[in-house]
Amino acid sequence: MTRKALAQVAGLSYFIIFFAAIFANFLAVEAITKDPLGTLEHSNMLVRFGIIAFIVTTAFDVVVAWALNELFKEDRLSGLSTLFRMMHAAMMGVAVAFLVGVLKSTSNIEILRQVELFNTVWLIGLFFFGIHLMLLGKILKRPRTIALTLVIAGFMYAGDTAAHFLLQDYNVYSSLFLAIVAIPSIIGEMSLAVWLLLKGGQENNGKKREWMPG
Repeated sequence: MTRKALAQVAGLSYFIIFFAAIFANFLAVEAITKDPLGTLEHSNMLVRFGIIAFIVTTAFDVVVAWALNELFKEDRLSGLSTLFRMMHAAMMGVAVAFLVGVLKSTSNIEILRQVELFNTVWLIGLFFFGIHLMLLGKILKRPRTIALTLVIAGFMYAGDTAAHFLLQDYNVYSSLFLAIVAIPSIIGEMSLAVWLLLKGGQENNGKKREWMPG
């Protein structure tokens, strides 16, 4: 595959991940959390589609990891960055298995327990994802604004995971942590996706070239 094709695969996969994750997390999981048994009984297909959306997210996470590794393989940090993203994908796969357990649960407590396990495993996976983003920002270098935002987002992901386990009163600051993670993450990763689709593997004048980091 050409560098342009690899960049477009990575960029398109990012958008698929973005929309699938929004549906799965903010519709399916939120509904389960607010009304466990009610959602399972009256919106069972929403839960099932949410699980499928998370599986799709995990699959395309692997695609992104592969495409970015191929695109930036000249950089000595690319392999390490890919491994951390693959660790995140693996943890996500394990997390989804706990969410599947919701379908067989018969009480609010049991359902919420499965969701808690899902969130905990996913949270640990996001620590590895944060390291991946920090390394990716270092690899990317240009555009500098995107690279810097990715590094900041990665640091915030890792810091948020650490804070969950280090701060006994984390819930008091949860809204603040959500904001400082979400803002750089959305800006950085969506900007990267757009850049990959439009400019990845090309010079600023639109001519193809062999991409070299830095």
